[in-house]
Amino acid sequence: MVLDRLRRANTGRDPKKIPDGLWVKCPSCAKTVFKRLVEERLDTCPECNHHFRMSARKRIAALIDDGTWQEWDADMSSADPLGFVDGKGYPERIAQQQAKTGLKDAVICGGGKLAGHSIGLGVSAFDFNGGSMGSVVGEKLTRLVERCTAARMPVIIVSASGGARMQEGLISLMQMAKTSAALARHAEKRQLFISVLTDPTMAGVMASYASLGDVIVAEPKAMIGFTGARVIQETIKQELPEGFQTSEFLHKYGQIDLIATRQEMKAELARIVSYLHHA
Repeated sequence: MVLDRLRRANTGRDPKKIPDGLWVKCPSCAKTVFKRLVEERLDTCPECNHHFRMSARKRIAALIDDGTWQEWDADMSSADPLGFVDGKGYPERIAQQQAKTGLKDAVICGGGKLAGHSIGLGVSAFDFNGGSMGSVVGEKLTRLVERCTAARMPVIIVSASGGARMQEGLISLMQMAKTSAALARHAEKRQLFISVLTDPTMAGVMASYASLGDVIVAEPKAMIGFTGARVIQETIKQELPEGFQTSEFLHKYGQIDLIATRQEMKAELARIVSYLHHA
């Protein structure tokens, strides 16, 4: 109803006089919706509940109880181990991403309370170089897990990434093993790890820590997989099932335990922690 009133109020106005950024077009239902309503609904469409991509800071605010968040390893920034140049030097690209996002790298880690439960939380920042996993992302996540193992706290990692960071080559790929080893030690101490998959979670991230959760939760219609559909189809020379890289398809065949909307996510994660952390 609010949306209808706003549309009627703007009928007949010169579109040039409508402030920029007031409306946003939903890529799922193709309807033009009031941006403020999208933001109030945790960046979801009020018409079809399409989940827009969400900033790491906003996701932390949506999950962590007010006043309890403490960020860890906030100042860690990438070096240039390979002297990589692809039109621009790697340090210049990192500096541009830092200026654009206000972040040091593509993950934020810290601790806080989730509905009263103490947890460690890592959240990918897709707007920083596609959430790619380089040495900083791997190191911060490893430190997060190790700190939680020592404190006997659950770990929750929210992934949104295109995969490994090519500018760091093999060093980036090594982070797959490092994060997985830290989670194996966490599991040996019988501590809980919940992996949350959002759009997109792909390649080296999905092939490592993102797929290792004791419980794996995904947002609706998230793109999840190892590589693109075209590459797979050209490799195996077969037609692929429709939607085979969506969270719904993977849930149907058992790779994902639960699909939760963004509005439900905090309550669902709190429920899982309350059931399993002390079990």
